Amino acid sequence: MPGMVLFGRRWAIASDDLVFPGVFELFVRVLWWIGILTLYLVHRGKLDCPGGVLLSSYLIVLIILLAVIIGTVSAIVCVSMKGTICNPGPRKSMSKLLYVRLALFLPEMVWASLGAAWIEDGVQCDRTVGNGIIATVAVSWITVASTAVIIVIVFDPLGGKMAPYPPAGPHHLDSHESSQLLNGLKTAATSVWETRIKLLCCCIGKDDRTRVAFSSTAELFSTYFSDTDLVPSDIAAGLALLHQQQDNIRNNQEPDQVVSHSPESSQEADLDAELENCHHYMQFAAAAYGWPLYIYRNPFTGLCRIGGDCCRSRTTDYDLVGGDQLTCHFGSILQTTGLQYRDFIHVSFHDKVYELPFLVALDHRKESVVVAVRGTMSLQDILTDLSAESEPLDLECDVQDCWAHKEYRLVIVGHSLGAGAAALLTIMLRNPYPQVRCYAFSPPRGLLSKSLCEYSKTFIVSLVLGKDVIPRLSVTNLEDLKRRILRVIAHCNKPKYKILLRGCWYELFGGHPEDLPTELDGGDLTQPLLGERSLLAHGSPAYSFSSDSPLESPSKYPPLYPPGRILHLEEVGTSGRFSCYPAARYSVKWSHESEFSKILIGPKMLTDHMPDILMRALDSVVSDRAACVSCPTQGGPSVDVA
Repeated sequence: MPGMVLFGRRWAIASDDLVFPGVFELFVRVLWWIGILTLYLVHRGKLDCPGGVLLSSYLIVLIILLAVIIGTVSAIVCVSMKGTICNPGPRKSMSKLLYVRLALFLPEMVWASLGAAWIEDGVQCDRTVGNGIIATVAVSWITVASTAVIIVIVFDPLGGKMAPYPPAGPHHLDSHESSQLLNGLKTAATSVWETRIKLLCCCIGKDDRTRVAFSSTAELFSTYFSDTDLVPSDIAAGLALLHQQQDNIRNNQEPDQVVSHSPESSQEADLDAELENCHHYMQFAAAAYGWPLYIYRNPFTGLCRIGGDCCRSRTTDYDLVGGDQLTCHFGSILQTTGLQYRDFIHVSFHDKVYELPFLVALDHRKESVVVAVRGTMSLQDILTDLSAESEPLDLECDVQDCWAHKEYRLVIVGHSLGAGAAALLTIMLRNPYPQVRCYAFSPPRGLLSKSLCEYSKTFIVSLVLGKDVIPRLSVTNLEDLKRRILRVIAHCNKPKYKILLRGCWYELFGGHPEDLPTELDGGDLTQPLLGERSLLAHGSPAYSFSSDSPLESPSKYPPLYPPGRILHLEEVGTSGRFSCYPAARYSVKWSHESEFSKILIGPKMLTDHMPDILMRALDSVVSDRAACVSCPTQGGPSVDVA
């Protein structure tokens, strides 16, 4: 639901977010109250020491104060459990209860201060009583400090600007004033996000490119978040509901309902060759990450294997450009690729915003010159990732004397951000090097226009694993995800705490997804629902009430697509959510880009993007296919080639 309004400003917390914090506080307070009561009843006779009357009064007042706090917190928890995300009516008394609860912090702080003063004066009483008082004072101050930290976390810098107006928008203003208000809110939101990003990335320098990246990223975040009145827990609940909804739809889908984009026969024929190429060139894409990924993949033996190269530099023995400060990186590159020192032409781990580390090597096995671009591994790379603005590419080539080895072809590879950079570089080099090829592993979706996407299918192959979120991630898809979150929240008639509990259980242990309403069940849902309107901030333009679809409204960010033809590795069956399950097996098929037009929610949406997981999946599917070819009569494992 919309954030609560307290003290005349909006906060980044809703009235139904206090169930779990309240239960935790109740647990601590009840134990604390029982402990203090037991201490007083058991040791009451030992309080006849000097200062004992003060300590006795202190304990009695503390017991009463804790009882009042426990009652207030219990009421807060009970009220917070009522209603649904879009129906806060049953929780209308929450603000008054919170004012009472916050008022009780004043006597609690005063009493904690008095207790600390009495302990400081050295009251001579039974040691057990003294230790109990010390523990009580400590718990009091820890509670007060924790509350202060929580207040800082849920503080919304824009709350003072958003609170005076109802969630549906400032209808009492004319169109000009309303437009000015919305523009002012967006400008303020951009400024707040830019400040946050600068604080998070305070150690990466302040050159012109970094400042441009800060502004671009802040504008992206403000555009995405400023038109809804959601708190973080609403988004978490929406994602939990979406995951179960997607699984429920997939489980109930009949085989003939699956939309299939059958590849051409030529694509089917070269699947094995391209899969083997992907398996080979993925080693170079992984090598570009340097020693961190190598040590992660080989935690017990990795350091021993590359330790010698960490302590000395052999790059000076060879004509290697950019070989400064390679240290452990070069050793890990050699171990991962299996090449020798003399096979490397250029290795650079220079890392800045919009500048990615890469290596250039001679691959004699495939007779190719390989350029491998590193993926995301630093704050600079994250800023580069989040720069969502697009610009036209000039593909005309006026370069003279474009020479290349007459037998070796140029191959450009990369993973994640490196895959996107590799695809763009390949397109730019297509004219001077017509034989150039690109293998993009887990590339971002928001990369190419539709025409460039079609153009790249003759020389770029992308590889995607499972539910990997990055090949499905674009500004358009994020807008679609936001719309679906609003839609599924508006449909749900369960309180938020039940949604989150069920969602956590489902993510950890699986089970049957709940039979949730879908957009198909709701008929024509192109317009926001009544409950959904309460989640839109100030008449959000993200939903055009006069258009057929919210996504048809003009956007600064045009729809973009992944590069080239797409090989999709999908898990066969399920390997479970814990490592005690058997190793996963995978099928492989050519897929159409439309199969990646929606973000899939699940525990593997992030892990499927990791390069080590992708390498293991490639190893598995290549070995399974080899077994199918070499032992066709022995019932080898079947691998789907859809």
